[in-house]
Amino acid sequence: MMEKFCADVGLTKVNVDFICVTLFMLSCAMTSVSAGCSMADDVCEFWLEVETRLTMMAGNVAVFPTNGKLYRYDVTNVTTADTVNDNEVVTADGWEKQRLVVTVNRTMPGPSIEVYEGQTVRIHVKNLMLNTGVTIHWHGIHQRGTPWMDGVGYVTQCPIMPGQQFTYNFKAYPKGTLWYHAHVGTLLSMGLLGAFIVRERVAPPMEEFIMMLQDWNHNMDSDLLHYKMLYGNYEDRRKLQPSHSLEGAAFSMFIFTSGLINGKGRYYYPNGTHNQAPLTVYPVVQYKSYRFRVIGAGNLYPFRVSIDDHVITLIASDGDNFQPIEVESFIINPGERYDFVITANQSVGNYWIRAVTLEVNVTDHVAEAILRYNGSRDVEPVTKRRNCSEINRCLVFNCPFSYFPHADFTDCKHIDALRSVVSPDTPGRDLSSSESIKDIFLNFAFPGTTWTPGSVNGHHFKPPPVAALTQPLEVNTLCNSSDCGEDKLCQCSYSISLENNKVYQFVFLNMGLGKGWAHPIHLHGHSFHVVKMGYPTYDHTTGKVIGENLDIDCRGNPDREKSYCNAASWANSSWGGNNVPGLELELPVLKDTIIVPTGGYVVVRIKADNPGLWLMHCHIELHNTDGMALVFNESYALHPKAPVGFPKCGDFTYQEQKDSVEKESGLIRIEIFIAVIISVTIALLIIIVILSIALRRSRHNNSNNVPYYSMAGD
Repeated sequence: MMEKFCADVGLTKVNVDFICVTLFMLSCAMTSVSAGCSMADDVCEFWLEVETRLTMMAGNVAVFPTNGKLYRYDVTNVTTADTVNDNEVVTADGWEKQRLVVTVNRTMPGPSIEVYEGQTVRIHVKNLMLNTGVTIHWHGIHQRGTPWMDGVGYVTQCPIMPGQQFTYNFKAYPKGTLWYHAHVGTLLSMGLLGAFIVRERVAPPMEEFIMMLQDWNHNMDSDLLHYKMLYGNYEDRRKLQPSHSLEGAAFSMFIFTSGLINGKGRYYYPNGTHNQAPLTVYPVVQYKSYRFRVIGAGNLYPFRVSIDDHVITLIASDGDNFQPIEVESFIINPGERYDFVITANQSVGNYWIRAVTLEVNVTDHVAEAILRYNGSRDVEPVTKRRNCSEINRCLVFNCPFSYFPHADFTDCKHIDALRSVVSPDTPGRDLSSSESIKDIFLNFAFPGTTWTPGSVNGHHFKPPPVAALTQPLEVNTLCNSSDCGEDKLCQCSYSISLENNKVYQFVFLNMGLGKGWAHPIHLHGHSFHVVKMGYPTYDHTTGKVIGENLDIDCRGNPDREKSYCNAASWANSSWGGNNVPGLELELPVLKDTIIVPTGGYVVVRIKADNPGLWLMHCHIELHNTDGMALVFNESYALHPKAPVGFPKCGDFTYQEQKDSVEKESGLIRIEIFIAVIISVTIALLIIIVILSIALRRSRHNNSNNVPYYSMAGD
């Protein structure tokens, strides 16, 4: 890629290689356009620099928004003043009080990386931050044969520390809408993210757009939000309460101030007005069709996405194509991706693109962008969202519940109702097994009374102090069976071993004491088949949950509302493996991130054919950092060997002074012994040299007394 860039600007000689690299880096740093390879390239190379910046700053000058434009802080008359290019500013929601963000090549989101399936991708990541390490996860890449490139801090690698550079090298597989983001600490919600598109090796049939959705808080950084989630959010001596979802579950204490699309949004004041910050604009030509690649890059909230006056045709999710479905809108959760197609078949004009959170009793919790037809004016849309009615009902895809409230006149379509377009005979799609298939139940929840951590089956995940994949013998945080169990909480590096090439059926739960709102669960290293979803019981009028799904026996405390649900099973003992009613085993869709409903469950299958350590976790960052995670230790004996010189990390324990003195004394004695040996050896060599010289002189003196004819020979 760099060579192509240099050729394009006329720099091809070897002696200007440094200039080529420098210009390429500057081009990435100054723009947020995509960086990609041609279809013919075998290796695609990229350079990413991670550093902090302030929002609403153009260089070292503050800016402010008005009428969708940006101006210098000292402008008093915007009608005559020059505007500031908003693509050179990290605007976020346009809030004029600057917030610290983490950028990639000085943009948020970072540059979109676009490659073709099967290419080798080589990405050099430089950490220019001052005080924190970083890793980057390539979300959706299976990393077959390269598990140490998955980018999970303290699982597959050590963090890249300030000033260090790390090169990721892996194959682009599978195809689809993927993305990259930080996977250590809370850097994701601070802005370290970008799109990663893996295309099929064919020309795209239509123009494409990328849409990255984020929830945003312009007052608090992610670390502060994390602790407010743990200990509560207070204001004016009042404890603030979380908002709630449609089905009645409480969201966390991440305070939503704005929604962003491709890093741009605007702040709505309580009176319904906004700060007129610039928005992302998607230009279209009338009667042409376009593919949108939507990435759920948020920290917490699910969004319902729609485009005024346009029908959305969904065609893929998490890289897997499915039989198309037309909807009014769809719901996307953190970590998920959806691809849809629209046709620009309306009158020339501007139309709102809306992404509204699923919260109730809130207003203007929305991310917005503009669909702008060619030939229309540079003005904001005046379009309205579709009015769902009894005779014109709306269909919404990917609801985390079964029903909207009756008065919404809105119907739901779920993931397990879709069918893949890929034949079940395709390699990697076979769900059958010659052996009996074991069900493994995993409950993602916040159980406990005084301590209610994020956990999986009561295991609060504690990262090891080393890169567990490459330093397995140094992991000292493994789980102790006596500390964990039914209705118990424990803190450890929870892992489950998977046997090579065996088919596993996992049942993801969100039940018992500590169940939360719907969790988006993401698995690294695999895509899984979604074969069944189970929902709780609802009030059909209000849409609220009134009881958990009774297919599951939580065990433990007989009061299921008090059970931790750490050792669940099917309530019907005849269920299990292929004998679970309602399994879709012919054409199930593939996902790597799935929503687990409140009080419900999801059944998925994978084949353990990718040796490595693979993290599985809730993709709500606040839940992941609070321990809602585990690791699949897949085919341990077959783990690929890491590259030579792969970085290591770990604890250091200072030894007591006494031990140090003893060791030092021992070293001194050894050194003295060696010195004596060397001295004796040198003395012997000197004696030998002296004797040798004396002997030669003696022979020389004797030779002077021999007759001339004796020396000359016969």
